[in-house]
Amino acid sequence: MAPNDRLPYEKGFHVSWDQIHRDSRALAWRLDGRGPGENGEWKAIVAITRGGMAPAMIVARELDIRTIDTISVKSYNHQSQTEAQVLKAPNADMMGDGTGILVIDDLVDSGKTLELCRELYPNAHFATVYAKPKGNAQVDTFITEVSQDTWIFFPWDMALQYVQPFRGED
Repeated sequence: MAPNDRLPYEKGFHVSWDQIHRDSRALAWRLDGRGPGENGEWKAIVAITRGGMAPAMIVARELDIRTIDTISVKSYNHQSQTEAQVLKAPNADMMGDGTGILVIDDLVDSGKTLELCRELYPNAHFATVYAKPKGNAQVDTFITEVSQDTWIFFPWDMALQYVQPFRGED
């Protein structure tokens, strides 16, 4: 099988709860003091549901941000990408043009989700924990870059189960 014939799960990057917590804290440290407020503070966080909710919670705690809202954007149907569409928008009065708002997601892949959010809130700051090359232009701050053909398995999508040994039987 040629490398570009691989299924998304064949080149997998498994992220544990501990790892997403560490990487989300690292994202908070990178964002600390970079907001437009007088002391570099941010006005609010908007988590992109569903993947951005865990990182947003951790960043909010680390940066002591109490105003948190969500935007629900659907751009996947199982493992297939579709046209991005907003299913639920955050509070319009809070958002304005996005100035002072941190928009957080777990991953930027193709960039379609963030591109749509950028059109709505052009002055927001877009941050993700992980980034793929096609989406890099849409994210302002991220922690780890992975190759475009890597499928990230997040802990909220996984369950622990027995795995056969690589060689032989148990």
